[in-house]
Amino acid sequence: MARTDLEWLKHLIACHDKDLPELRKWDAYYEGEQPLAYMAPELIQELDERIQQVVIEWPRLVVDSLEERLDVEGFRYGKQADADDELWRIWQANDLDERSQQAHVDALVMGRSYVIVGSNEDDKRTPIVTVESPLEVYAEHDPRTRQVVAAVKRWTEQDGDKQVEHATLYLPEATSWWVKGEDTWEEDAAYPRDEHGVDEVPVVPIVNRPRTQRPNGVSELKPIVPLSDAACKMATDMMVSGEFHAAPRRYAIGVDDDDFRDENGNKVSALKRIIGRIWAIPKHKQEDGVEIGQFAEADLKNFHETLRLLAMLVASLGGLPSRFLGHATDNPASADAIRSDETRLIKRAERRQRSFGGSWERVKRLVFKVRGEQVGDDIQSLETLWRDASTPTIAQKADAAVKLHTAKIIPLRQTREDLGYTQVQIERMEAEDEKAAEDAFARVMAGDLAALTGPKPPRDEPEPEPVG
Repeated sequence: MARTDLEWLKHLIACHDKDLPELRKWDAYYEGEQPLAYMAPELIQELDERIQQVVIEWPRLVVDSLEERLDVEGFRYGKQADADDELWRIWQANDLDERSQQAHVDALVMGRSYVIVGSNEDDKRTPIVTVESPLEVYAEHDPRTRQVVAAVKRWTEQDGDKQVEHATLYLPEATSWWVKGEDTWEEDAAYPRDEHGVDEVPVVPIVNRPRTQRPNGVSELKPIVPLSDAACKMATDMMVSGEFHAAPRRYAIGVDDDDFRDENGNKVSALKRIIGRIWAIPKHKQEDGVEIGQFAEADLKNFHETLRLLAMLVASLGGLPSRFLGHATDNPASADAIRSDETRLIKRAERRQRSFGGSWERVKRLVFKVRGEQVGDDIQSLETLWRDASTPTIAQKADAAVKLHTAKIIPLRQTREDLGYTQVQIERMEAEDEKAAEDAFARVMAGDLAALTGPKPPRDEPEPEPVG
């Protein structure tokens, strides 16, 4: 049964509200704002003012290590050798070279992010492309075609002393704006309904680890969070032990609680006595005298070993080299060993490049549709160009690229792309090559045949004088 616009809006908002608690949880872990786990509430209450939670931000390390290898460098059609200038112009006009990084981070952290394409009244040739957070946007997929059939964006604005909820409903053929009234949602009179005529929803999800039964993806932090909670708990316990046990503890037998008072005569609490490193135990009434002694200081190495074990587990699950988590040896690893360590991380990045690249290609096709152009076979064959996800040395990359070019396996432009030069740098190099070729041709036409072989090397010795 077909839904009305209001029914679609309420349905999408209800689905979004259901997902928000989990999305906020992943976001809090990435930002290092998660609550302390594995610790008794009574102890947290007692230590709240004295000991702060120690947050080890392994979730951020896992995400950033992967995202740092996801750099879009251009787009090209399937039958083109070079990147397309018009597609890259639209990309740059919407600041997507930096905003795409935000989309990738959100997708890795919360399982998905979104890109919305809209018309630009000021420049019809350059549609507006924005990156959106899953905390504000939700899209529903058709179970048969797997395509987005409806989407909503929600936000709140301050109006005087109250907050007003707004929403934008995206459907095929039309986009409408809504505002929350006292009882229900109403179309916002300030924004007329946009009958854009595009035959699909102008919202593209960028999904991390999508599966057939999980089209909205899975957070990259899911296997890391339990280990991160354990590490934060152990690190906090280590700080508590450092506060209470690292220095030698003293005890007093034959002293009562009433004997401990501050400078104002008030009774000192048990916790403050512990912090003051004196444990008091009263003696039996029949016993006389006071006994004072001292315990040996505590060794914190057990915490260090536990944290090291947790770090190794995080490295294994996150596909990270162990050195990323601070594990070091006396003998530094060789260059080959370093490259071998990064094999799983590189492969993970390449998988994300393929998945995220398909989403960016759909965004580009939407751009053409919003501009009112037909999507032909050439546009269907779009390809996203990514920077190499591996980290070989410059010398290694240059040696491999030069050998492939010398053997005429790859052309010069591909050689420069493999070396990591941007499209703008490559175009500037090609312009310099063309200018040098024109100068050499002009010299040959002027009778300077040496231009065909280049300049002669300078002679260290003067030429001998002719004999006779």
